[in-house]
Amino acid sequence: MNPLFRSFKIKNLELKNRVVMPPMCQYSVTKEDGTPNDWHYTHYVSRAIGGTGLIIVEMTNVEPDGRITNNCLGLWADDQIPAYKRIVDSVHEHGSKIAIQIAHAGRKAEDAETPVAPSAIRFSEKYKEPRALTTEEVKEMVDKYRLAARRAVNAGFDAIELHGAHGYLIHQFHSEYTNKREDEYSELTRFGSEVIQAVREEMPKEMPLIMRISATEFVEEGYVLEDGIDLAKAYKQAGVDMFHISAGGEGAMAPSRNPGAHAGYMVPFARAMRKALDVPVIAVGRLEDPHLANATVGNQDADLIAVGRGMLRDPYWAIHAAHELGDEISLPIQYQRAF
Repeated sequence: MNPLFRSFKIKNLELKNRVVMPPMCQYSVTKEDGTPNDWHYTHYVSRAIGGTGLIIVEMTNVEPDGRITNNCLGLWADDQIPAYKRIVDSVHEHGSKIAIQIAHAGRKAEDAETPVAPSAIRFSEKYKEPRALTTEEVKEMVDKYRLAARRAVNAGFDAIELHGAHGYLIHQFHSEYTNKREDEYSELTRFGSEVIQAVREEMPKEMPLIMRISATEFVEEGYVLEDGIDLAKAYKQAGVDMFHISAGGEGAMAPSRNPGAHAGYMVPFARAMRKALDVPVIAVGRLEDPHLANATVGNQDADLIAVGRGMLRDPYWAIHAAHELGDEISLPIQYQRAF
């Protein structure tokens, strides 16, 4: 069997293969209440039918004004739990596992009347100027992450991912580019570590906690890979079991920091993080070619492969990839005659 289709286990999470559907916002909440609807149900369950090992539900926010837009998902109220549980139960019926990404957009909350952030620094001229959170509000924010995690556990998710990448709130706190505070949260990893510890307290001991992190920033004065590794080490110490390695998102990309847009362009970040942290990592970044995805696992550059846009184009990417690589994969009986 090719490496991409070997099983994988971390704690009590057992995956039938190494294929991950990463979080990708759908902007499809119609009532602006943050609750998944039939679109989300079809979107996620179809990828389970398509053979994906692990599905990660899109950025799901801890408060209404923490969303990128008012059409994004949230998990700030108990009455939202049943809609998520419906998705989780159906994904499980088709043999896949499912996690959820918990987050807050911070200064990138486009529809918030006044976004909040570590410091009052605008993302760009197209965005509103945020208000700096008070020390007490930061502590309250940690509790909002805690309560969202509690709801995710009650909905039956197999793992939780925290969004610490792409210029959203946790990233904003751990970057000197966006954190100019003078209180205790000027310590760059303090907020993220407190969120991790709070979320861990709500999770079963054997449920994995994943963190998506930008390994490096793309603005000229942003942090570099060595700094990203140091951040991840602090978060590992706080309780993260696996990292989902991305990059950038905190501002306009400087030409000198551009990694290119070729296939597998972020794999070196995943490789470096995996070696330095000695924990499993998920690689991202134009890995939709099955042979490249397979080689990335086979070369031990990453443990799992996230296929984003490729899976938006093809809900059955995992089935098709296995077929191209010559592997047998469990097929829905209704589709077997096609193969």
